[in-house]
Amino acid sequence: MILEMVASGGDRPVVTANGRSLTASDLLARARAAAHRFRGRPAVLYLSPSHLAYPVALFGAALAGIPFIPLNYRLGEHQLARLLARHPGALVLRPADLDALLSAEEDAEDGVDAPELAQDQDAVAVVLYTSGTTAEPKAALLRHRHLLAYVLNTQEFASAEEGDAALVAVPPYHVAGLMNLLTNLYSGRRLVYLSAFDAGEWLETARREQVTHALVVPTMLARIVAEVPADDAGTPTLRSLAYGGARTPRPVVERALRIFPGTGFVNAYGLTETASSVAVLGPDDHREALAASDPAVRDRLGSVGRPLPGVEIEIRDDDGKPAGAGETGLVFVRGEQISGEYGGRSALDADGWFPTRDRGRLDADGYLFIEGRADDTIIRGGENIAPAEIEDVLVAHPGIVEAAVIGVPDPEWGQRIVAVVVGEGDPAEVRQWVKDRLRSSKTPDAIVFRAELPKTETGKLLRRTLLAELETTHA
Repeated sequence: MILEMVASGGDRPVVTANGRSLTASDLLARARAAAHRFRGRPAVLYLSPSHLAYPVALFGAALAGIPFIPLNYRLGEHQLARLLARHPGALVLRPADLDALLSAEEDAEDGVDAPELAQDQDAVAVVLYTSGTTAEPKAALLRHRHLLAYVLNTQEFASAEEGDAALVAVPPYHVAGLMNLLTNLYSGRRLVYLSAFDAGEWLETARREQVTHALVVPTMLARIVAEVPADDAGTPTLRSLAYGGARTPRPVVERALRIFPGTGFVNAYGLTETASSVAVLGPDDHREALAASDPAVRDRLGSVGRPLPGVEIEIRDDDGKPAGAGETGLVFVRGEQISGEYGGRSALDADGWFPTRDRGRLDADGYLFIEGRADDTIIRGGENIAPAEIEDVLVAHPGIVEAAVIGVPDPEWGQRIVAVVVGEGDPAEVRQWVKDRLRSSKTPDAIVFRAELPKTETGKLLRRTLLAELETTHA
């Protein structure tokens, strides 16, 4: 169905990267040619930054009926070797191989005729490795039906306006990069790829290409906001800016709303296993929250919004029972787009619910607030403490830009609270700032200033790395 959209585009440019473009007919012809090359292989491994050949490889694998597996090309040699060893016989596409996909001619005699995805909607379409911030990466399987469910539930076919263009800077091995390709092609927007993110180049590209839609992760948004000296980014065509993938500090969101005054903001929450977003905080929600005098409505800037069509969200307490409005518990999701499958093992329960391993709460109006991973919960003196609650208070401090709160082992309390912050200030004054706003048991035992926090390329905090450092220095 997505390739049907591409096929209908004719000579209209649909993908742009590094000053080059592919028309709809070019993309379809090269995807068919790639399918000939891929047949007989068990999978296609894509090991490169975003490139004009990325959609060619993805659709070529779909037409050939084999999984497409984009890998993190930034991994160390040994980590990458372990992942490659999991897929013996697979075709590996590195940067040097990609131009050949763009120059390949379609072989009419050996034709792959149908311009649609594999007929077996239950076949594995894509394998994505989770980021591995707390453990070894796991191979999440997304079948064709999961991808199509997300696209069909969130997009209207050919709904884009003429000239619409979507700027994508997230890497191709991230679920958001994959789904942005599918949703934008389905709706009829031209994709504009940045192979590497730079805030200045992002802004320049948005202006030059007259970008109307864009997607960033929180780290990117913070750098874009810092790049703009005044309260106007000068991007008059930008109608929609989506952000997500990790927690975004509220000061960054509030400044972004000021410097992109004509842009509708969307905060998206999802996981690899859920085929991208399951909840969004839309443009109207952002505007209402920013202008609200009601603290409950204003607090929604810290939420990830409400469930998407076709998705159910439930909060369960530690006994597995549904939690009431405003009560914190484990977040479970259900819907046609939800995979929750790792190499043949399903994590769905008997009723189809997927345990996200995130802790969160739903307010009375159905807005979802994510308080962090369940594994991140600090247990101090028998009390469960969500790092996110303390982090939100810390980043509200005028001298602090980012914060990460970690539980470090302690023989008396079980865990001590250590806050690692980016910015400046007096540690005692910062501790008092938190104590004045939260009770004493949630006040960090130590404040550590650093130039930056360890993160993945998509902006997720590497708590495991930070904990290892803190256990050494604060043992």
